[in-house]
Amino acid sequence: MKVAVAGCCHGALDKLYETLELLQRRHNVRPDVLLCCGDFQAVRNEADLRCMAVPAKYRHMETFYRRRLPSCPMAAGWLPISTTLVWPGYAGVVRFRGVRIGGISGIFKSHDYRKGHFECPPYNQETIRSAYHVRNIEVFKLKQLKRPMDIFMSHDWPRSIYHYGNKQQLLQMKSFFRQEVESNTLGSPAASELLQHLKPTYWFSAHLHVKFAAFMQHQTDSKEELPKATKFLALDKCLPHRDFLQIVDIEHDPNANDSLEYDPEWIAVLKATNSLINVTPRSWNMPENNGLHAKWDYSVTEEAIKEVLEELNHNLKIPSNFMLTAACYDPSKPQKHRQPVHTINPQTTEFCAQFGLTDMNHRIQQGKEEGSVRAEYEEEEEEEMDSAGSAEEPSEYNTDHSGLSSINPDEIMLDEEGGDEDLSTCSVDPSPDHPPDFSTSFSDIRIMPDSMVVSSDDAMDSNNEDLEKSGASKQLEEKSLNERSLKRVGCNENGNSGMKKIKRRNQAIYAAEDEDKTE
Repeated sequence: MKVAVAGCCHGALDKLYETLELLQRRHNVRPDVLLCCGDFQAVRNEADLRCMAVPAKYRHMETFYRRRLPSCPMAAGWLPISTTLVWPGYAGVVRFRGVRIGGISGIFKSHDYRKGHFECPPYNQETIRSAYHVRNIEVFKLKQLKRPMDIFMSHDWPRSIYHYGNKQQLLQMKSFFRQEVESNTLGSPAASELLQHLKPTYWFSAHLHVKFAAFMQHQTDSKEELPKATKFLALDKCLPHRDFLQIVDIEHDPNANDSLEYDPEWIAVLKATNSLINVTPRSWNMPENNGLHAKWDYSVTEEAIKEVLEELNHNLKIPSNFMLTAACYDPSKPQKHRQPVHTINPQTTEFCAQFGLTDMNHRIQQGKEEGSVRAEYEEEEEEEMDSAGSAEEPSEYNTDHSGLSSINPDEIMLDEEGGDEDLSTCSVDPSPDHPPDFSTSFSDIRIMPDSMVVSSDDAMDSNNEDLEKSGASKQLEEKSLNERSLKRVGCNENGNSGMKKIKRRNQAIYAAEDEDKTE
């Protein structure tokens, strides 16, 4: 079957559709499924704009609200052409025409990696960013999978994948990657861990706004195991004259259904790991064979997979049960002050109830309600103590911590001008009702052959010396991180706080839209 792979969408869903229509007119090629590798920006209304961790000047309504499709902000996803949109969640695996497709959402940030999924609207300056960060629970779940994976998707690149492609050409296009490539710190270590474990036939990514191909030959764990290889492809963002779309021919089961289906092993893993759900910001480690956990292997047996099939009566088709949970943007009645609210998604509720899983959104809502009740109770106690004349003296420490989360020194800063901006500020200017046809100005679509062969010129400029450097770079990375953290909390000669303004390390990627359009 023909698979269309797209890089960062950034809300330009109409541009993707126009390009696919152009592909069909010019080459008579119609993809069977579209895979979007992140930054989807499914903005339905003004409230959704306030959930985007970008400066106000980048908040635009775009055209998603016209589609009336399920929302999947900033995530990987797959979209069978002319049907519906499916978000894989924080992590997920589905099947389409017998092809197994897995994915993990978000980007890697070490300071949030071991936390639970606790964020929900309305966000503050910290949670609006951490909500997009990968967690160890999702990586742990995916590492329980044993059956072969055909396609895997991530937003972040797996760390070290650049050593298996044309690294010189990559650095010519993105010279500001050099330091991170040479120190082997570019990309996600969590994704790299999954790449080593899953060994998928294809791995698609986005995020860094550049097209890059690589071919990774995996080492075998035993003499009986056949050698496996992964064909990696990252794509640019959806803009004119950019390589943001690729067509790949992938073998499929001609007798399989033409609908998206649940993956029974993945459902069984979700059931097995349900007790590990964490909806708090507390950090914790996943179970491992270190003598501290009674159980550390949560991979599932064939019997458990069979039970899932029986629960579904062997009907694995994912139901089309989308329900509208938010009013869409109305250009004639803009509501610039609309605030985001936490909503329990009925599709998620139905899915969790069907398989006996914990609905994290519901658990988070319960925690918020219990917290508010507890706060009211504590407030009443304080009032009683005040009326009785408490002798307790006020604290000598400043208890106002509101400013501590306004700037996260480890987080990405998207502009140089003013750090974090007020979340209440956003631009709601939509795209015109009848946008011009940009398809003809977009770059020609590359149609990959069956094997998606990566030539030696494209993928084999790395050598053993480059790979040896990656091992030694870990010590340098740890040292630089320690030095950097000391500098941020240090004081200047006058005794004042020496907090620096943090700029995004790959800030050149996120140039203003007017610069992109002039390219």
